[in-house]
Amino acid sequence: MSETDTVDTSASSLAGRLLFGSGLAVLALRNFEDIDGRIAYADAKGVPFAEKSVPAASALLLGGGLGMATRKLPKLSAASVAAFFIGVTPVMHDFWAADDEARGEELTSFLQNLTLLGAAIAFFQRESQN
Repeated sequence: MSETDTVDTSASSLAGRLLFGSGLAVLALRNFEDIDGRIAYADAKGVPFAEKSVPAASALLLGGGLGMATRKLPKLSAASVAAFFIGVTPVMHDFWAADDEARGEELTSFLQNLTLLGAAIAFFQRESQN
């Protein structure tokens, strides 16, 4: 492998971390912008203690996203992001229990979250090998 290959890999890794982490941080900030709406939605889904768990989950995503973007505590950051998606996805996007009208949107959100969970697991694994 040449020196150029190493630089390209490093640059692409940086770009991936920045895109992934900052995107997650923006999603979390959007949760905080409409926290009352997010709490109401979670409450309607039967989330216990929604008024506390929604802000806590959003903070978990924000901290994890910022940590991923800046590579601060990278394993903890990736684990935080993974924990967010593991906890939130099956409860908030239970497409199997949705009516016909909402099923498609819930399935899309479920699959998007599943994809982001996969990326968080991959980042965690990569950091575990370093």
